[in-house]
Amino acid sequence: MADVTYVRKACAYITRGSSELLVFEGPGHDGLQIPKGTLEPGESPQEALFREVREESGLGTLNGAQHLTTDVWTRREEPPKRYVRHFFHATVYEPRDRWTHTVTDGGGEHGSEFEFRWVRPATAGEFALDLDEYVDLLPVAAGAEPASSASD
Repeated sequence: MADVTYVRKACAYITRGSSELLVFEGPGHDGLQIPKGTLEPGESPQEALFREVREESGLGTLNGAQHLTTDVWTRREEPPKRYVRHFFHATVYEPRDRWTHTVTDGGGEHGSEFEFRWVRPATAGEFALDLDEYVDLLPVAAGAEPASSASD
């Protein structure tokens, strides 16, 4: 068996109001995702969280960042690759219900357009890459009514 590769990731559950979670869809993604990304050398998971959220969504201001959990998730069996995923929860004031953001990180997703929107976690369905695994740890997981009633 080949040596296992471990990749450290920061994953952001960003909520607004009392019931909405930020998700996106983009090219090459199989389903809903949350802002996330790989830690750079010397970067803490929390530093990576803020950087990745800014690069992927354009959001520059988060209210706090609470660490929820860390797991090891199998990306693939052969050759073995595991993600060490650090999940955080942060809140944000964001008046837009939907927006498109062009990724600015300079990496493999640079220039990709991600379509962001808010969902109620209880009705969102499954996320890509098992990223919904810890949604039940969020205060919005109960699926209360949306904070805004703006239509698309």
